[in-house]
Amino acid sequence: MRNVIDPQLKLGEEDIAAIALDPRSRDDIPQLLRGLQHLYTTPQLREPVFAILAEVRPPGRGEDGKACPETGRPGLSQWAIPGLGVLRLGLNADDDRILELANQHTTLRKMIGHADWADDTTDSLQTLKDNLSLFTPELLERINQAVVDAGHALVKTNPDEPLAIRCDSFVVETHVHYPTDISLLDDAARKAIEISAGLCEDAGPSDWRQSAYNVRCLKKAYRRAQTLKHSTAQDPEKRAARRVEIAAAHAAYLELAGGFLMRARETRIRLHLIAGLANVQLAPLDAFIAHGERQIDQIRRRVLCGQTIPHAEKVFSIFQPHTEWISKGKAGVPVELGLRVAISEDQYGFILHHRVMERITDDQVALPLVEETAERFPTVAGASMDKGFHSPANQRGLAEVIDFPVLPKKGKCSAAEREREGDPRFIQLRRKHSAVESAINALEVHGLDRCRDHGIDGFKRYVALAVVARNIQRIGTLLLAQEAEEARRERERQRRRRAA
Repeated sequence: MRNVIDPQLKLGEEDIAAIALDPRSRDDIPQLLRGLQHLYTTPQLREPVFAILAEVRPPGRGEDGKACPETGRPGLSQWAIPGLGVLRLGLNADDDRILELANQHTTLRKMIGHADWADDTTDSLQTLKDNLSLFTPELLERINQAVVDAGHALVKTNPDEPLAIRCDSFVVETHVHYPTDISLLDDAARKAIEISAGLCEDAGPSDWRQSAYNVRCLKKAYRRAQTLKHSTAQDPEKRAARRVEIAAAHAAYLELAGGFLMRARETRIRLHLIAGLANVQLAPLDAFIAHGERQIDQIRRRVLCGQTIPHAEKVFSIFQPHTEWISKGKAGVPVELGLRVAISEDQYGFILHHRVMERITDDQVALPLVEETAERFPTVAGASMDKGFHSPANQRGLAEVIDFPVLPKKGKCSAAEREREGDPRFIQLRRKHSAVESAINALEVHGLDRCRDHGIDGFKRYVALAVVARNIQRIGTLLLAQEAEEARRERERQRRRRAA
């Protein structure tokens, strides 16, 4: 049986509303826990969030394709899942640290529903990973909207007060090494050897008894090709000799890798026809063989034939194929490997909406981002962007969606455009636009410097959870600041009474 949270307190368990947090602490954990506590203790926020959390269940035989909440093993409570996920992103921590906190940090254990001294329940690393993966970006988007509405209730004096949003994009890096075509071939051939050896060990054939030795041979040939550099000598004969040496090293490397991939393909056929392994079991092997064959073709064309490989044909990670090569022209950061993420932030510091940008640029995401934000928050009245989002179509489209778009034009302006950009309101919002960089920096510090999850689905889930965590931390920071100020005023009143 899986509940959002057990309504019946256990022996030694403390009510979440009664958990005391230090308002003077400057650490991230009290801020995150205070935001979670507000989520739990505010009925207008708790009810919609709990309704969403009730949908966070593993696959099963229920009518909706998920496990039935009334049967089966208890599992991690659905309230603990967002709590641990928010801590993971808010602290920019890996699963091992969050597991240690979940099992040993007293205040956190109270917050996720464990008793203080009478409950020795601990969770495993795999339990944590499996439960955090139950979230979907769509569920997290709905939770984020409820969290932002609760945050606005704290800071807005009038519910109908218009929102002015700031939009910008930044790169969230994927967890990959710097890609070269020969290193990607090494990855693909090595995985093909290892998977083939593992399948043969389970199914019976003895084709890959020397798989570890094969991997070492592959690595040696790769290192030989990697360490050879083009000669900078003035003598043309020396430069030509080095080019021949480089080509020979690459040719030997390609021959060795190609032989291993051919053997892997033959093993795949025998495992399917003789051992009876299904295609779904062999799919990972097929994928790595295909990756390796593509890299062999590209290396041969580049090194041996002198061709230039078009950018569209390149893959920058065989493990994270969604990774893009992004050059934004930043000082000291010539290239970033990951995906762009566009965000919209309001004047109160809450992230209203985000969008993962797969193979699109800023000007292509400007209008959809603002439209989706305005759909979720109808009081959006203004939006500011930088010149990278400009296009004539965006200027017209944004004017139809919101009252006052602030989108500077690239290049020379006409008289009408100069008049529009000279409007005092345009200038005021344009000057405030740079504050979005603070929100981007906060997201990068709290988890979005590099995505730790795998696959495009994991990437989108990771980004969505980071946005929720940041907004919850924002609420916690505001509440702790208010409580610290109230405590200061109380101490001042007591000092006056003693002096009188």
